Amino acid sequence: MFVLVEMVDTVRIPPWQFERKLNDSIAEELNKKLANKVVYNVGLCICLFDITKLEDAYVFPGDGASHTKVHFRYVVFHPFLDEILIGQIKGCSPEGVHESLQQPAKFDEAEQVWVWEYETEEGAHDLYMDTGEEIRFRVVDESFVDTSPTGPSSAEATSSSEEPPKKEAPYTLVGSISEPGLGLLSWWTSN
Repeated sequence: MFVLVEMVDTVRIPPWQFERKLNDSIAEELNKKLANKVVYNVGLCICLFDITKLEDAYVFPGDGASHTKVHFRYVVFHPFLDEILIGQIKGCSPEGVHESLQQPAKFDEAEQVWVWEYETEEGAHDLYMDTGEEIRFRVVDESFVDTSPTGPSSAEATSSSEEPPKKEAPYTLVGSISEPGLGLLSWWTSN
């Protein structure tokens, strides 16, 4: 789930931080730049683990800051395929997780939740997947989307519609609860 990733970056330290220890200033700048950000095809960056190598620092003409090439390791959230995770249901919609649900399942339009129709000897029971509940799922796929800013295309430049651009998540996990033991934690624990 959490991995150490070796990375290299050039870190700019402004002159007002020269009185601090170099490692402290670099650690702060790296965490400002990477913490809680998704790096394409790497994962969600959590925090700096350690600095493994510092190369020479340079000061460029017209810029009083130092620029140092840094080799470091960063803690990254990147679960492997088939890993079991526990999360929380953020929301439900008809387009939701229906392909990966326990079967038979249906979407309750009135409640706006997914319902697993669980069959027992006593009959059928509806088990609801309410927003905010904890859920255990298996990671079956992941998707990275490059969300780097782009310039307007020629079609967009001539278009006068003011529709805001659709935001996409830069990193998405696809989970499955289609096997016993997966699903809402309350389904499998006794009270």
